[in-house]
Amino acid sequence: MSRPLVRVRDLSVHFGDTAAVEGVSFDLEPGRCVALVGESGSGKSVTGRSLLGLVGPGSRVQADELSLDGSDLRSFSEREWRRVRGGEVALVLQDALVSLDPLVRIGSQVTDAVRVHSDATRSARRARALSLLADVGVPEPELRAAQYPHELSGGLRQRALIASALAASPRVLIADEPTTALDVTVQRQVLQLLGRVREAGTALLLISHDLAVVAQLADEILVLKDGRVVERGAPREVLTAPTDPYTRRLIAAIPSGRTRGERLSGAASVSLARAPHSRAAGRTGVRTEAPSVATPAFTASRAAAPAAVAAGAPGARPPAPVLTAHGLTKTYRRPDGGRLRAVDDVSFALGRGSALGVVGESGSGKSTVAGIVLGLTDPDAGTVELDGTPWVPAPERLRRPRRHGIQVISQDPLGSFDPRHTVEAIVSEALAQAGVHRRERRERAASLLEQVGLDATLLSRHPLTLSGGQRQRVAIVRALAVEPDVLVCDEPVSALDVSVQAQVLDLLADLRAELGISLLFISHDLGVVRHVADDVVVMRGGRIVEAGPVDTVFDDPRHPYTRELIHAIPTLLTRP
Repeated sequence: MSRPLVRVRDLSVHFGDTAAVEGVSFDLEPGRCVALVGESGSGKSVTGRSLLGLVGPGSRVQADELSLDGSDLRSFSEREWRRVRGGEVALVLQDALVSLDPLVRIGSQVTDAVRVHSDATRSARRARALSLLADVGVPEPELRAAQYPHELSGGLRQRALIASALAASPRVLIADEPTTALDVTVQRQVLQLLGRVREAGTALLLISHDLAVVAQLADEILVLKDGRVVERGAPREVLTAPTDPYTRRLIAAIPSGRTRGERLSGAASVSLARAPHSRAAGRTGVRTEAPSVATPAFTASRAAAPAAVAAGAPGARPPAPVLTAHGLTKTYRRPDGGRLRAVDDVSFALGRGSALGVVGESGSGKSTVAGIVLGLTDPDAGTVELDGTPWVPAPERLRRPRRHGIQVISQDPLGSFDPRHTVEAIVSEALAQAGVHRRERRERAASLLEQVGLDATLLSRHPLTLSGGQRQRVAIVRALAVEPDVLVCDEPVSALDVSVQAQVLDLLADLRAELGISLLFISHDLGVVRHVADDVVVMRGGRIVEAGPVDTVFDDPRHPYTRELIHAIPTLLTRP
């Protein structure tokens, strides 16, 4: 056992009278990883930032010991902190778009720490940038190094941010949710990279709400709740025999094939009755069995059907799919002047009340398909039908009266809200589109909030004052206000804590069961997709390479790429 590089004893951080961290202690040794696990507000990030003097204004940091290689961090001046940051201790944040400078090319940002902490030449820095970008799995590093952050996907931005943190070879790396926005194969690459960094002698503080990710790297796990450590120990003992009820709830909330058909949050289902004015009053509301999927290589053996059809009623025929895509193709011009076929001859069908998962890596075409299906992106070729009627391509003046039928729930609800509006204004805007009279909107908005488990007192709040889970529920309320037939869910839970994710997934299940709403569920999290979806299509390079019932695809994948994706899924305690 080597001498600890970082020692933290009885760390407490207060903001005014509020204790964000209370009595946290741990050691960071060279070549070892300590993981901090917990939900938003548990004190994980504040604990990590205390090692960089970046806790924030108005904070009060106290500790019996807070040291780096024997130096007392409690007494550091700003000049001493600048020497430490990036050189001795580096930080990788979750939100790469905010962390990266939008006006500086990626290559320059990756080696910014090298420029500050060494006398390396420009050519040496460029070579270092290209090497680091390749190490973290960025394709075409020379092209990406010349691009700006907004020209990269979320996954590529996150990989570039990790590369910049490693540039000056820090002795301590604080990774705060480093893989949250990454595809499963890229996530594996980053975890392997962090593993190599740790094996080379770097002390790693891993902050995450993903217990499967933590299990891949951690030598010790600390579970935090309300700023306090409620459980700690080696991964095997914490994850297989947790003693604290909070830890047990976190583990139980992890979605997978095992949890299909079960509620993850432990909460009872919510009542989702339609309002009297519902334009969908004539719908059967019958929950269907599974989507009907049609691709160039696949026709689903299970058709979405009402209960009578599923039971084999004489003469009954499955209803037409609520959403059908035929031969979708979309090409974009690349920054270097070339052409990129983002979507290539994609076809599928979504049955009423069913859930179709769409999986694949960044750049596979998932979100482009979503944009086309929503009528926000025009395809070069192909068509989309909504309820059997042409939807894409079509003039917007013809689509507008039918837009209530298909709504979106995005990964970043905050970015889709007007920050000046209250929750009431956000929901009321959608209710106005649904034809609800002004005098009835507040009452209807309050009712919708309560149906998704939110208190009506939130109506007067602004989006910035809500938690991530609350914002995502408000986004769902806004979508439900116009009573859609189809919800396009584009990474709707990827940024949420595991317990909040469980609540949202349970809510989506309730929407299917009680309202007959269909889900086109796009995600890079294969565990979530297997929990939610009836059928799944796997995309790579803009094409569907495999499709079928979700259990069949996951248990017996036929395409090598699908096998690669499934093999890359991190699971609890896969390490010896």
